[in-house]
Amino acid sequence: MKPVTPDAALAAVVGSASVPRTELTKKLWAYIKKNGLQDKKNKRMINADAALKVVFGGKSQVSMFDMTKMVSKHVS
Repeated sequence: MKPVTPDAALAAVVGSASVPRTELTKKLWAYIKKNGLQDKKNKRMINADAALKVVFGGKSQVSMFDMTKMVSKHVS
């Protein structure tokens, strides 16, 4: 897979190194799990902390399916 480079907003969550999209997703999920951001009742929803809120376009909660769409706007 071709490496992608996260922008400043996403780099605050996953780091600034260029990595393949699959590795980026793994890092994002590691961050979500480490900080307990997965909704307790509905596991498909991600609750944003301050760093993720920027990536999620200001939304405080997004589904895991919308998350991938929003993250793709922050890579080049």
